[in-house]
Amino acid sequence: MLDDPMALVSTTTTVASPSYHYDLLFPTARSNLPPRGSVARCLETARHRLTLQDFAAVYREFSRRGDWQRSLRLFKYMQRHSWCRPDEHIHAIVIGVLGRQGPALLDKCLEVFHDLPAESRTALSYTSLIAAYARNALHEEARALLDQMKAAGVAPTAATYNTVLAACGRATDPPVPFDMLLGLFAEMRHDPSPSVRPDLTTYNTLLAAAAVRSLSDQSEMLLSTMLEAGVLPDTASYRYIVDAFASAGNLSRVAELFAEMAATGHTPDPSAYLGLMEAHTRVGATAEAVAVLRQMQADGCPPTAATYRVLLDLYGRQGRFDGVRELFREMRTAVPPDTATYNVLFRVFGDGGFFKEVVELFQDMLQSGVEPDIETCENVMVACGRGGLHEDAREVLDYMTREGMVPTAKAYTGLVEALGHAAMYEEAYVAFNMMTEIGSLPTIGTYNTLANAFAKGGLFQEAEAIFSRMTNNAAIQKDKDSFDALIEAYCQGAQLDDAVKAYMEMRKSRFNPDERSLEGVLNAYCIAGVIDESKEQFEELQSMVTVPSIIAYCMMLSLYARNDRWTDAYDLLEEMKTNRASTHQVIASMIKGEYDDDSNWQMVEYVLDNSNLEGCDYSLRFFNALLDVLWWFGQKGRAARVLDQALKYGLFPELFRDTKLVWSADVHRMSVGGSLVAVSVWLNKLYDRLKGDEDLPQLASVVVLESQADNGSAHLTDDTLVEEKESELLALYRPELADVHYAGAPDTGFVLT
Repeated sequence: MLDDPMALVSTTTTVASPSYHYDLLFPTARSNLPPRGSVARCLETARHRLTLQDFAAVYREFSRRGDWQRSLRLFKYMQRHSWCRPDEHIHAIVIGVLGRQGPALLDKCLEVFHDLPAESRTALSYTSLIAAYARNALHEEARALLDQMKAAGVAPTAATYNTVLAACGRATDPPVPFDMLLGLFAEMRHDPSPSVRPDLTTYNTLLAAAAVRSLSDQSEMLLSTMLEAGVLPDTASYRYIVDAFASAGNLSRVAELFAEMAATGHTPDPSAYLGLMEAHTRVGATAEAVAVLRQMQADGCPPTAATYRVLLDLYGRQGRFDGVRELFREMRTAVPPDTATYNVLFRVFGDGGFFKEVVELFQDMLQSGVEPDIETCENVMVACGRGGLHEDAREVLDYMTREGMVPTAKAYTGLVEALGHAAMYEEAYVAFNMMTEIGSLPTIGTYNTLANAFAKGGLFQEAEAIFSRMTNNAAIQKDKDSFDALIEAYCQGAQLDDAVKAYMEMRKSRFNPDERSLEGVLNAYCIAGVIDESKEQFEELQSMVTVPSIIAYCMMLSLYARNDRWTDAYDLLEEMKTNRASTHQVIASMIKGEYDDDSNWQMVEYVLDNSNLEGCDYSLRFFNALLDVLWWFGQKGRAARVLDQALKYGLFPELFRDTKLVWSADVHRMSVGGSLVAVSVWLNKLYDRLKGDEDLPQLASVVVLESQADNGSAHLTDDTLVEEKESELLALYRPELADVHYAGAPDTGFVLT
């Protein structure tokens, strides 16, 4: 046993009150007392310095910790010693401590209450006991104690009534009739005591109960009553009112109430309009939400940044990006945008595919003096990742470093993705390793992103190594996205059997394949040229999503064209044209040659623009599939136009290299048909330059497979090109006449010899 309370002290608390000039060591000593330590010995040395206020401080600390055992021991000690006999205030505090521990200790609450002489009981002790029962959802007992209190001649206070009202209002099994709550409310209003007047807590309790019960009429009555009583609603009040009318399906009445309040000089605060606006946004009522903003302005209540944020987010979720831009311009004339507003914009435009606009907004934010936070930088990095904007991603990362921010895994994942979309594999891997060095551990999303970058280039061994590192070093198991990346890597790397095996392993791992997974396996079957398996996979895809994507249709069309199944191909084209999805109709018509003129080609460009908004990951797969089908349908001119559009979007940045030393075409991330289209365009450029008597480089190269670039290159010296006849160069321009052959499986590409 410890006799000296000072030995139990770990810290000291200095009392600022002029009455005390000593360090209050007692609360810490008492709260650190061993379970069976002697309370008497602990208090003996400090008994002449302690007051009941000091004991109250100890009980408050016990209450904060939920330590009812020590509270009860100390209370019993005080009962036995006259120098520290507990008063009503101490009794009330102890009842509060015990009441917070659940129904099991309510009997002890009663014991403490009955320890207090009847003549010493006031509203304080009764209210504390009522609160203990109310906190444990015993509203009937709480109401009975209120009646007992009145019978004993103890006048309730507003806090007493509010406690009972809260207990009755929260009751759910069964719910207390609202009329009973109104009865208590009427008692308060007619109580002769000036201390018993409904206050803001009273009205909010009743409004909350009305909202739960969808009693919009009662909410309106309570609002009118509180305004007449001079009680101004707060944010919670307005929220309950809006909830009540929303549950009743009559939000339009709330706008009328706000207008009536403004007309009588009680203009609601911005939080009221914000709550109403949020209620409209939850049901997608855009026009009504905007009307709230206009009413707010008409009522003379200046909108806040939070008000505009709600509408910006709503417009963004509905894909109304022009509305987002217009509203943001309006906002800048009314209230300065804050960091949270920019974060909404970054998320909205990032999700919508406007990646460069996100970067421009970030620069605008910095120039406006608004300081980005970590969420800001994460959102911008994610947008840069999806859009393949690796230079911008590096700049944002540099900004974070300069400002002392530690880049998160989400930020680094954006950088890795951006570098991967630019086929900068080494840089992506360096960025991945850099994460660990700064203490930002890669997540499964980071591993999947890096593997997906390798997959686009057919680097299946590198993708396998990444997942091996993830499993062995980070103890993270593959998820569905991991298997999707592996399937794509195997398909692009000509390991078709492994692609199917990865799909089967995914099914065995109890991951449900989605559209992306089924498209991956369909791609493997189509590349392998197995028609029956491809049709079966396509039908499974149709059963899942009803309308397969354009990518899936293009895969099947390419398969039919390569196998001279033209009847099946044109039947599938007709199916696309009769599809209710306009994008499918446009692409089918384009393949059939119906949109070649400039006016109709604009419709094709519109579809291509929309595909680009999905991000580089989708766009690469989309254009590869589309170029493939156009090539095998013999439509080289249209394919060249589509490829030109893809290059304008910044896709395949590695495709063409044109310097004084080398002309090259890097097609390692392209489909077979896409590769042939690219080389055809490339040879056309070579032919045009040769006819123009331009100086020729020392090297011309076609890169087919990134990991085997030397095997996929043709070296043409300057002398060789000069000696070639014009007819032979024309044969190179026309691939069907040139010496172009497949090396191994069709998807490994070709070698110019």
